[in-house]
Amino acid sequence: MTETRAQAVCANEALELLNCATETPYDPEKCARLMNSLRDCVLKKKVKKFLLPEQSEPSQPELAQSSQEKSIS
Repeated sequence: MTETRAQAVCANEALELLNCATETPYDPEKCARLMNSLRDCVLKKKVKKFLLPEQSEPSQPELAQSSQEKSIS
């Protein structure tokens, strides 16, 4: 049986920003650009809150949920 997981809203932008913060040497200008990209994404997708998988409520499997998207059960 194959389980289908919903793609988290703005996941790529969030991951790129987190990885930027771990890089050595740290590049604050690059991380600022990535923060702006994430901010643009959350505004465009109307994200209200990010949740880690273990913090998700049973009715909300997504890591981030847009106000325009419905939960997939």
